[in-house]
Amino acid sequence: MNHSSLQSKPLAGGHAIVTGAARGIGRAIAISLAEAGASVVVNYKSSAAAAEETVEACLRSGGQALAVQADVSRPEQAAQLVEAAVRRFGTPQILVNNAGIARTGLLIDTSVEAWDELIDANLKAPFLCTRAVLPHMIREQYGRIINLSSIWGITGGSCEVPYSAAKGGIISFTKALAKEVGPSGITVNCVAPGAVMTDMLSNLSAEDIARIADETPIGRIGTPDDIAHLVRFLTMPASSFITGQVISPNGGLVT
Repeated sequence: MNHSSLQSKPLAGGHAIVTGAARGIGRAIAISLAEAGASVVVNYKSSAAAAEETVEACLRSGGQALAVQADVSRPEQAAQLVEAAVRRFGTPQILVNNAGIARTGLLIDTSVEAWDELIDANLKAPFLCTRAVLPHMIREQYGRIINLSSIWGITGGSCEVPYSAAKGGIISFTKALAKEVGPSGITVNCVAPGAVMTDMLSNLSAEDIARIADETPIGRIGTPDDIAHLVRFLTMPASSFITGQVISPNGGLVT
């Protein structure tokens, strides 16, 4: 491969798994990695049609992609996702733990079932997927793991206590794992977005969104592509000296 090809497709020959990639930030990440030359496994839980749209977008960008259904909060399904990825593309070099859910409400009104659902989706699932992929990365002495948190994982969010707790856990998970697997050539970083225009903001009114944009120093709500560009940078071979870090693309809302 010539030098210009390496510059235009820096992830050529690489293989990525992106969880929760049917829509929103996950979709943008999958497409961005495919544009950089990676083969991408597009994980989804229930949105098969949306996942296939993500695959088609990856293919249009010139990359390879495959949609794989799995509830990654369940151990056997997380393992099957990684097995399907290995069968199709070989050893994964990149894992993006993006899948998650959000709920709002007072802690006093939060049921044990709702708490467990949020912790499972946002904290347990990244553990399960990472545990399944690590033997492959350790064998190759190379890997890039990026975990999606949130500004609420840094600051805490009123009426989002379970979500904040899970996303804060992801930050500690990232820092500890980075120390554990660094000697194996694997970096682990955390991206903690601020307000981004996805389904998670669909419950907000236009006035609420305008208020958040006004409070953000950069003057706007984030886009999925804003987050995808950062994630892609952290997957690059050239990012090898960055690990255990929490980077928050939030337009200056939290500094």
